[in-house]
Amino acid sequence: MSDSSTMAPAASPTGLELERLRWEIAALTGRMRSVELERDSWRARCDRLTEQRDREREKSRRLSDSGSYRLGRALVSFAKEPLRTSPRLIRGLVRRLRPGRGGMPVVPGQATRAPSVQRRPAHLYVAIGLDHDALRDLLVTINQRLLVTPDHRPVVLTDDPAFSLLRKLGVVLEYLPDRATWERHRPGRAWDDLLAERLAQLCRDHDTELTVVVDRLRPPTLADLLKA
Repeated sequence: MSDSSTMAPAASPTGLELERLRWEIAALTGRMRSVELERDSWRARCDRLTEQRDREREKSRRLSDSGSYRLGRALVSFAKEPLRTSPRLIRGLVRRLRPGRGGMPVVPGQATRAPSVQRRPAHLYVAIGLDHDALRDLLVTINQRLLVTPDHRPVVLTDDPAFSLLRKLGVVLEYLPDRATWERHRPGRAWDDLLAERLAQLCRDHDTELTVVVDRLRPPTLADLLKA
């Protein structure tokens, strides 16, 4: 005769336990959302720093290839060690400093340099409250506007967390957390103050000439932008 063990049925969770599980899941979801927002913010910052690095590299390359830079290096070398400066370098320095027809020394790269192209002014589009599809439509409309009259550089401020997926459209995108997300994670600081500071910062960074507030209920059409 063998002993048979009796298995007690598993107790179902109580309403309080279910409520606690729901709260923990909601808290984890909120933390994941916060991490995603921070990731997107750092990604946008890295993109801006990469663009700035590329611009500085291009400036450095143009400077190192310019006649003025080579002339400056020759002058510094001659001033530091005039006796050790090679005759070839001295002849080149004299040739560069020889007066031209107008009586002024001709520096290679200066006489034939074309005037720099004037940078177009920036327009800031405040597109707060637009969902992802509406934001994409707005960017397409702005690009169409620039095809007709390329008179400015568009900068779009959005609260869409998936804004990085739209960078391929070629418009500068700046991010600001939406009001609900900000007040949930930073209740001690007003979202309106954050918006005001962000706008002021963007106006300084991009030297904006015009600010356009986009109506989320009626985004502008191509005709609207052409009238602006």
